[in-house]
Amino acid sequence: MALVIIGTGLAAYNLAREWRKLNPDAPLVLISRDDGSSYSKPMLSTGYTKNKSAAELVMQSADKMSAQLKAEIRTFASVSAIDAKEKTVTVDGMAIKYDKLVLALGADPFQPPLAGDGLERVYTVNDLMDYATFQQAAAGKKNIIVIGGGLIGCEYANDLSNGGYSVQLVEPVGRVLPALLPVEASQAVGNGLASLGVTFHFGVSVQAVYNEGEGVRAVLSDGTEIKGDMVLSAIGLRPRIALAKEAGLTVNRGIVVDKTLATSQADIYALGDCAEVEGLVLPYVLPLMAGARALAKTLSGQETALSYPAMPVQVKTPVCPVVVAPVFPSMQGEWHLEAQDGNNVKMLFKNAEGQLLAYALIGSFAADAALKSELAKQVPAWLV
Repeated sequence: MALVIIGTGLAAYNLAREWRKLNPDAPLVLISRDDGSSYSKPMLSTGYTKNKSAAELVMQSADKMSAQLKAEIRTFASVSAIDAKEKTVTVDGMAIKYDKLVLALGADPFQPPLAGDGLERVYTVNDLMDYATFQQAAAGKKNIIVIGGGLIGCEYANDLSNGGYSVQLVEPVGRVLPALLPVEASQAVGNGLASLGVTFHFGVSVQAVYNEGEGVRAVLSDGTEIKGDMVLSAIGLRPRIALAKEAGLTVNRGIVVDKTLATSQADIYALGDCAEVEGLVLPYVLPLMAGARALAKTLSGQETALSYPAMPVQVKTPVCPVVVAPVFPSMQGEWHLEAQDGNNVKMLFKNAEGQLLAYALIGSFAADAALKSELAKQVPAWLV
């Protein structure tokens, strides 16, 4: 059986490893839009803290991954079409046959509609090549404007501050991590970032970015203007669904799959940031790893339904660590402040019957292994 995987990110390579354990000699092809280097995407937002260049974040080159996996890896390749009936993928104008196809396409950074002539100084960092480009552009600079106070924006604000940059963070909601954390927990993280020198512009959005000498001038929605050397946009991610949609697969926010990660077309599966599993789009590492293990079995003839235990999310803000089991839209309940000592906060989200559904641990509470283990056992599974 020939397996073709589109993508060489964390999801794709983890699946390839798991599948190869069960299929030592079957043909395997991975198709990459970049150089195919194996690296850990979460490390992109700790690079300045650890003083790492893009090259130093690479764990294995595509050639080494090819040898390790006994796979053909096509780098800098463009996939233009999928023919589900003929079971082919068109890569750089040539058709590749598959028996099973996995879409591990990842997600694109959301690009806000900005006016102005300075957009070439607005960067996103979503992969290793982006990181290299941003790092080169930021060399010798001092002041960076970060758009977005969610998980990605806060991680970069902390990391860039550790790297010696002055950071201004713009967030339309009046606090950081508004989608993940309740108010008291959010304020603790904001206090931590402020202690590093991060300046916040809350309740406004960036409308335009103009060139201002060697730097930029950003116009905010209230008319305020702020200046910096460059802009990092970190508003969030959108699953890559265009290729799947053109191939006739069912899509919603992501590529719609069932608990076996099967799409609406036979022998095509989706995994990672691009996949929507039973209505859930979870751009986190632990769900990705669980999906890779289950899908490898399914692709090897042992159909395995995916299940997600509660998988707390760690936000990499070392100045004020965060571990959160998020509240999903389907959950009904209230947040309760259980303990607070400065920026160390413990909060629990419970329903009317007192059942624990979610939690947020900030500061020293996020480092308490026994507490994290205890709470993780109490909250319900995300997918059963």
